[in-house]
Amino acid sequence: MQGYGLIGRKLSHSFSKKFFTEKFEREQIDAVYELYELPSADGLRMLIKNNPHIKGLNVTIPYKLDVLPLLDYIDPKAAQIGAVNVIKVCTDGSLAGYNSDYEGFRYSLQRFLPEGHMFDALILGTGGASKAVQAVLEDMGMEYTFVSRTPAGDNCISYDELPLLGLDAYRLIVNTTPLGMYPNVHEFPPLPYEQLTASHYLHDLVYNPEATEFMKRGSQQGAQVKNGLEMLYRQAEKAWEIWQE
Repeated sequence: MQGYGLIGRKLSHSFSKKFFTEKFEREQIDAVYELYELPSADGLRMLIKNNPHIKGLNVTIPYKLDVLPLLDYIDPKAAQIGAVNVIKVCTDGSLAGYNSDYEGFRYSLQRFLPEGHMFDALILGTGGASKAVQAVLEDMGMEYTFVSRTPAGDNCISYDELPLLGLDAYRLIVNTTPLGMYPNVHEFPPLPYEQLTASHYLHDLVYNPEATEFMKRGSQQGAQVKNGLEMLYRQAEKAWEIWQE
């Protein structure tokens, strides 16, 4: 039986096991999907050595960047993005890294925004997931600014600056942080939510819970909101395609 799984630090929030287990049962695939919590990404090689049935892994917070130096090959798109969320164990035992978050987010975003409209965006967070969001916005020709608790670089501001800058110019706001993710469902990015309007679009990459506090506060101001569930499904199917190539 072939093995697949998810590596990360805390995985109780993940729907990946349920998604793939149901897929394997529905399509009568002789495979199993497990959750592997690792104290650090350095445990990747030992995990695969101890579980030779593993053929592929998904990667989640906080290891999408940390796994890069541990891989033998990185797909050009993943290298451009600078983050990996899919690892394929090749027949010769080498490890190849890919990014399916890019396709997942682009698919979800195109179905969320009004057709033909492009907005300036705020990307909340600077971790691994933000890299795929950045690449999608660039490829779609959309301007963006990062927001971080510890801003660095010319195109990154702090949350404290937002009330003064205002949200009028940023019609799209994408949360790539784990704020609001189960079990910490009462957390949310510190935005001036009172500045949101019906012209704003809030896309949260968090999918558990289905309606995060970030989304709820946006909805209260009339903003359009969407969670990360559709992105999850799309990137998971892309990961399966990569593993079967």
